[in-house]
Amino acid sequence: MNLPSLTEHVDVPAPAVDYAAYLARQLAVQQFNVASYRLGDEQVWVKKANTPHGMARYRVLGALALASGLPVLQPVPNLGGNTAIATEVRRLRDLAARGLRVPTVLAAQDNGFLMRHLGRPAEQTPSLGNEIEAAVPAGPEAVLRLWAQGLRAIELVHNQGTCLSQAFARNLVRCPDGMVGYIDFEDDPMAVLALPLCHGRDALCYAHSTAIYLRQCGALDDARPLWAQWLQARGPALQAVMQQSTHRMRWMRHLPQSRRLGRDLQRVRAAYDLLRD
Repeated sequence: MNLPSLTEHVDVPAPAVDYAAYLARQLAVQQFNVASYRLGDEQVWVKKANTPHGMARYRVLGALALASGLPVLQPVPNLGGNTAIATEVRRLRDLAARGLRVPTVLAAQDNGFLMRHLGRPAEQTPSLGNEIEAAVPAGPEAVLRLWAQGLRAIELVHNQGTCLSQAFARNLVRCPDGMVGYIDFEDDPMAVLALPLCHGRDALCYAHSTAIYLRQCGALDDARPLWAQWLQARGPALQAVMQQSTHRMRWMRHLPQSRRLGRDLQRVRAAYDLLRD
């Protein structure tokens, strides 16, 4: 048997991390619902179950969605508690299996799970929403470049036959390599909506969360043909959903563009101006 010399370097593999045991320990002492930790050379997040939610508000919102003729806005219940944890773990694993960039689930139990940070350890992974807002002073070109990247990221999800949970720009994150990742999956739209409606919901969420920045930097007129091209390439099912939705939202054109009625209505009006034919 050949033994190494005294001067020879021998690589000793690092002991495997017991993610399940680590998760169990942290869930027993963690005060907040979500917290970040350094675990060896990696950064991880522990998400624990919060208080379960009731269904009453969802029934009211569902009735309003049907009454307004906008099934795409039918609420998707997030029941909180252990149910939300199970839903998010299942969705993260499913999306990862489809080749989409989501946090890796390292361990899970009924009341919480452990996931790997999408960025580098100790580095923040900014949301696309924050990056788009920060780019407004740089002008239309900078904002449109980031905004179009978000559209492509949503398209990638749809091309894999699935959808996001809430496709607001805050739930799209820019990884260190510049690619977009996806977070926050406590609910599952496909459990209550047909897939074309889920895709329409993604489109409306993204428009609602970004159109105001397009307006602020003077890029809204340039964005509208880009939106139309993106929608045209998505196929007739999504086009039909969006056509019905924008038709039912025509009343939004009467909303003022000023801030006197609040920023939320500004967002709604800007989104309508982006979506309208």
